[in-house]
Amino acid sequence: MSSILDKIANKDLINDEVIATDLLVTSKSAVRTYAVAITETASPEVLEVLKKQLNEAIDLHHKVASFMIENEMYHAYDMKEQIDHDLKKADLALKMPTKSD
Repeated sequence: MSSILDKIANKDLINDEVIATDLLVTSKSAVRTYAVAITETASPEVLEVLKKQLNEAIDLHHKVASFMIENEMYHAYDMKEQIDHDLKKADLALKMPTKSD
């Protein structure tokens, strides 16, 4: 049985932008998760560890977002441009193979 990656013949479907976007979304989720964890902890030691990890997640998010902005993968300051960009990417996603293909 082949995996979905085996079925992708078009390398444009999985490219730097797709990987960077996934990393951006994941780092944003990590920031939220650490922030919530900080508000829930009662241990000063755990609090310090979580604050350090939160700052590292914020730094990673900033680096990835900056990379994407510089490479015109993310248009954080132009909503119309970002919407147009997202619509093109949505069309491309619809062309990706599915598990049943």
